[in-house]
Amino acid sequence: MKRVCLCALVSACFAFAGAEDLRRLPDVPGKDTVVRVCTSCHGPGNFTKKRLNRDDWDDQVADMVERGAKATPEELAAVVNYLSANFGPDAKVNVNDAPIDELKSVLVLSAIEAKAIVEYRQDHGRFKEWRDLLKVSGVDAKKIEAKAERMAF
Repeated sequence: MKRVCLCALVSACFAFAGAEDLRRLPDVPGKDTVVRVCTSCHGPGNFTKKRLNRDDWDDQVADMVERGAKATPEELAAVVNYLSANFGPDAKVNVNDAPIDELKSVLVLSAIEAKAIVEYRQDHGRFKEWRDLLKVSGVDAKKIEAKAERMAF
């Protein structure tokens, strides 16, 4: 019976988080643990745009444990390491995968500019470098150049 419940829970987690959202997460050590521990209650969008420092991620994870998240101390450490490395205040944003909210928060763009970037990449494909963003109509070139070091492709 426990096996059936666990399978149902895992299936529900992936359906809730959405396969596309999970593919946006950096594929580095700790990802599987984050997916298992964190997305049982919410999608990755809850943490991809927060950009917290290590101490704040530690507090956030402790709060989730208090709310019922299940993980070993080693798994919790892996979660904090993953989140702080990939979604910390200095972490880069993958312009080809980030949703509007993440582009807004990390690159300090308006909603209109972020939406234009998402629509442009849907119509024209992936960006190769920050200069490709200068082709997007309605995006302030000075903002893009100022945040070039915060972008990944």
